[in-house]
Amino acid sequence: MNQRVALLSTTLGSTMAEDSENEADQLQRLLENNSAADIKEMWVVDDKGIVLATNDVGQKDSIVGKRNEYSDIDDFSMKQYVTLDDNNKRVYINVQPIQSPTGDSAVIGALYVKSDIEQKYSEIGNTALIFFTASLIAGLISIVVALLVARSITKPIKEMQKQAVRIAQGDYSEKVDVQGHDELSQLAETFNKLSDRIEDAQDTMEAERNRLDSVLTHMTDGVIATDRRGKVITINEMALSLLNTTSEQAIGQSILTLLDLEEEYTLRKLLETPEEILIDRSKSDSEEDRMTLRSDFAMIRRESGFISGLVVVIHDVTEQEKTAEERRQFVSNVSHELRTPLTSVRSYLEALEEGAWEDKTVAPEFIHVTLGETDRMIRMINDLLNLSRMDSGAQQMDLELVNFNELVDYILDRFDMMVNNQEKNYRIVREFTERDLWVEIDTDKIMQVIDNIMNNAIKYSPDGGKIEVHLMETHKNVVLSISDEGLGIPKKDLEKVFERFYRVDKARARQQGGTGLGLAISKEVMKAHQGQIWVESVEGKGSTFYISLPYEPYEEDIWE
Repeated sequence: MNQRVALLSTTLGSTMAEDSENEADQLQRLLENNSAADIKEMWVVDDKGIVLATNDVGQKDSIVGKRNEYSDIDDFSMKQYVTLDDNNKRVYINVQPIQSPTGDSAVIGALYVKSDIEQKYSEIGNTALIFFTASLIAGLISIVVALLVARSITKPIKEMQKQAVRIAQGDYSEKVDVQGHDELSQLAETFNKLSDRIEDAQDTMEAERNRLDSVLTHMTDGVIATDRRGKVITINEMALSLLNTTSEQAIGQSILTLLDLEEEYTLRKLLETPEEILIDRSKSDSEEDRMTLRSDFAMIRRESGFISGLVVVIHDVTEQEKTAEERRQFVSNVSHELRTPLTSVRSYLEALEEGAWEDKTVAPEFIHVTLGETDRMIRMINDLLNLSRMDSGAQQMDLELVNFNELVDYILDRFDMMVNNQEKNYRIVREFTERDLWVEIDTDKIMQVIDNIMNNAIKYSPDGGKIEVHLMETHKNVVLSISDEGLGIPKKDLEKVFERFYRVDKARARQQGGTGLGLAISKEVMKAHQGQIWVESVEGKGSTFYISLPYEPYEEDIWE
């Protein structure tokens, strides 16, 4: 537009410089020829401000020859700007000075052009709207395409993420959907294979864990595993039972604390100790509460040699220790019991060798004592042999059906006959059940038991004392009790009287020729008969020994 106006102003300047008679018509034609639909007004003004021509033929008579009404033309300078007309429509004002073509740059007039640009702005707005709409549509299409592409990429990734979560939770039932042959599809296929391998490895580990748990659960020994700091990480049921604790209390606890070894060992010292460790877990000093545990320690080493923990195997060796202690005590007792008579025999023999045999008064006494001590040793050795046979199960039982009432009467009759030959007087009181009781026993061995109890009752009863013998029948047993009026047995010794070589009054028992094995043999005999023997006693008032034998009423009992 500006170039057209500038070119027109140059043409108008040439026409105005010719100063011809039809100048006005020529200017009018030039304006009409260069007029366009968007040009609302176009005036040519001379240097005095008089309108020489206009493109609006309808306003020609009212405007041409008159002074112009626009102040923009008064200074004949070039102006180009946008403004609003009376209808509040945007118009473009272009004032172009008309210079003389003679070359002296003299201004001889001005060209005033008012263009309607509202339509152009509308077209620009429409174009912008079309561009914006197209951009928006393109953007939406791009977003949709991007979402589809992103979905095609993220969907398998999300599926793999979900599958990873399921795998972490132990669920291997679902697989990632594999579509196509691109890199993501290959990754999904690889992920599925990895899932299968993890599932197989998990199944194998679970089977091994179950097998290990089963082994640990059914082991007769306690097993404890620790980490490298000595904290318990695994413990089986047997170990919990032996240590009298719970899994919640044991897990995470120091192995030294759990085994009560803190005062004697450090973890390093424990690792350096090759021998087994005996642990006393006794709750009290009584035999029933005694418990001895043997702990064996082994280090868990990795291939690199790094120690990652400990394995502790715990054995309950209470019975073994008790047996070993009894064996040691037994050997000690046998040695002691044999040494005393042997020492006595040696002393008398040495005295005889030194000339006492010539003394007719002393020699027979020495020989009598020596023979007594020899008989005592023989009885002890015979008792030991009997116990040994019973312990090994080599002792044969000669069972027969016996009227127990008559058997006890027979034994007591013998002791009644012996009372006249004893230095001590005693009285036997009998109280039997009226019905005859028939039991299946080894007569000789049961007689040995009753003889032993009766002998003890006589030994420890006071002169003129009473010995009561009761025979009774219970639901499924025959019970024989023998009571004396002796000194009784202290309560602390009641559990020990059936132990080998145990005597309440050792000096008195040895003086009276006892071997200390009678009650031990009696206990073994009653055990072989599936029976029991026990004692009740009040110190200072006497003791009552009981023997109980299995009993089933026989037909002859019922017919009576």
